Amino acid sequence: MSVAMEDMESAATEAFARREGAGKALAADADKVALACRDMAACFHRGGKLITFGNGQAGTDAAHIAVEFMHPVIIGKRALPAMAISNDPASITEVAAREGYDEVFAHQVAQWAAPDDVALGISPDGQCADVLRGLEVADELGLLTVALTGGYGEAVPESPAVAHVLTARSGDPSVVKEIHVTTYHLLWELVHVFLEQPGLLGPEVIR
Repeated sequence: MSVAMEDMESAATEAFARREGAGKALAADADKVALACRDMAACFHRGGKLITFGNGQAGTDAAHIAVEFMHPVIIGKRALPAMAISNDPASITEVAAREGYDEVFAHQVAQWAAPDDVALGISPDGQCADVLRGLEVADELGLLTVALTGGYGEAVPESPAVAHVLTARSGDPSVVKEIHVTTYHLLWELVHVFLEQPGLLGPEVIR
C-alpha cells in the first residue's frame, strides 16, 4: 500500500472518529428528542405553525426545516405549516438598520407568532444573540421554544426561555452541521408519528 493511500485511510478513520462521539450523544438524547417532538406535535394538532430561524449556514438549515414540514418528501405524509423567517433579507436588513442586528428574528417572531406556534432557533455555537432574542420573545408570547445548538456556548442552551435544547456535542462546525441535519430529520419524522396516533394528543382540532 502506498504512503499516500495510508495517509488517506488514516484521515478517513480520524474523520469518522470525530463524528462517532457526537452521533452516540445524539442517540443518548433520544428521550429529549421524543419529548420535543411530542410537544411540537401537540402545537400542530392545535392548529399552530412552525417558525424557524438561524444565521448563515444555520439559516439554510432553517429553510430546509420549513420545507420539510411544508412539503413532505414522503407521499401521504401530512403537510404542516412552517416558515423560515431568516429567508427574508429585506426584513432582516431593515430591522437590523433600525433596531440592531440582535432584533432581526425577535421583531419578526413578534409580528408572525400565535400562541400555539413553535419557534425553532438554530445556533451552531450556542452563542447567537439574535437567535436567543428570537427565542426569548417567542417564550414571552407563549410559544413552544426549541433550540438546536452546538459547540460549547452557554447563552442559548442555558436560557430559561428555551423549553427544549437539542445539542450537537462537538466543537467541530462540520460535525455540528451534520448532527443538526440528522436531528431535524428526526423532529420531522417523530412529529408525524405522534400526529398519526388517534387520540394521543387529545380531541381532534379542526381549523
